[in-house]
Amino acid sequence: MQKYNIAIVGATGMVGRKFLEVLEERQFPIANCYLFASARSAGTRIKFMGEDHVVEELTETSFDGKNIDIALFSAGATVSKKFAPIAASRGAVVIDNSSAWRMEEDVPLVVPEVNPQEILKHKGIIANPNCSTIQAVVVLKPLHDHYKIKRIVYSTYQAVSGAGMEGYLDLQNGIRGEKTLQKFPHPIFANCIPHIDVFLDNGYTKEEMKMIQETKKILGDYSLRITATTVRVPVFYGHSESINVEFEKDFDLDELRELLAKSPGVIVVDDPKNNQYPMPIYAENKDEVFVGRIRRDESVPSGVNLWVVADNIRKGAATNAVQIAQKVVEYWENGQLAR
Repeated sequence: MQKYNIAIVGATGMVGRKFLEVLEERQFPIANCYLFASARSAGTRIKFMGEDHVVEELTETSFDGKNIDIALFSAGATVSKKFAPIAASRGAVVIDNSSAWRMEEDVPLVVPEVNPQEILKHKGIIANPNCSTIQAVVVLKPLHDHYKIKRIVYSTYQAVSGAGMEGYLDLQNGIRGEKTLQKFPHPIFANCIPHIDVFLDNGYTKEEMKMIQETKKILGDYSLRITATTVRVPVFYGHSESINVEFEKDFDLDELRELLAKSPGVIVVDDPKNNQYPMPIYAENKDEVFVGRIRRDESVPSGVNLWVVADNIRKGAATNAVQIAQKVVEYWENGQLAR
């Protein structure tokens, strides 16, 4: 297999380091790897594939003359808005983990188990969805294909790592009894905060609207009726979601459970009599999406309740981006996508 030049933007961050870990685990065919970050982090040494790599400062000339094939970005929307078009103009396929490009009409928003064909439409930039959306649509896609979803109610219980290192430290410091907050407006230790991202004029948070809009785009169905409440909880890794789904038609519960068990990237853990159900402590450092507590919603004719858990830094960010990169390479090598 041919090898490719890879760049990581935001290499010293939580997701950036996880990019490198997942690339190495999956034996991605890399010729050269370039690491970029802010001026503050430039000079940091990171070991990758047995070698020390020095982090460079990200500048407008960082992509000149390097023949970078794929650039994985996780440095925030402001950085992505400025530098992703520069990287793309130098010939790189940008896979961006920020919110900068997700809802742009001509930018594919991709979860490889759900809509990999959208990669073929890219114009230099591919968006990685929100972490909470990714795990939801992996489970919802086969159900929508089979039963036609009419309405979705999301309630999320999101880990502090989803807010970056500052969010992680707020919980860690709270456990130690320290009261200084770096990220959240209230203490997160021994607490739940129904507030992720900023509040909008409609009373929803930006995180909630991301889930609503991204789900419609990824599933390719803007007729879906969706509402969401997103909550930060005192868990380090792993987002949990209660997903209530109403279908257009009735369903057989055993058939639905079997459908999910056969779906790519999904593991069913659903034996409540023996206390077996998905929990973030067991999803940590795994790439699959776990679903359980599968039961009828007896308040409507054709509804189901699902409990969905995944590692937000892996499947919710780094792994999904690397999976996209793997599909890009696959499409290059089988001639479906021009380089």
